[in-house]
Amino acid sequence: MEQSIIDLKRRNILKKSLFGLSAVVAASIIAPSVYADDLPELTEDDPMAIGLGYKKDTATVDGAVQTKHTAEQSCSSCVLYTSKSDTAGTCTIFAGKQVSATGWCTAYAKKA
Repeated sequence: MEQSIIDLKRRNILKKSLFGLSAVVAASIIAPSVYADDLPELTEDDPMAIGLGYKKDTATVDGAVQTKHTAEQSCSSCVLYTSKSDTAGTCTIFAGKQVSATGWCTAYAKKA
């Protein structure tokens, strides 16, 4: 009976681990945007949304409470937001939920 030899060199293990990790990261980035229409909508009473001051419409944000908010800021102009639709998309902060394109939260970061 022939024995198979397993290559346990550190370099090969590292290469395979990095390949596997990059595949997982790529899948986690691509998958939510592919299935965005199937995701539930993020509501303002969601615990994560409350913690980040999420509002479905940027016009309803209280400027006295959220002092860094400006009227031009919305999810659609945020670097964390991805969408092929004009109304809703995915956000890396609110994984597994669909956010409004006109929404806003404290994690807002303007696209370059």
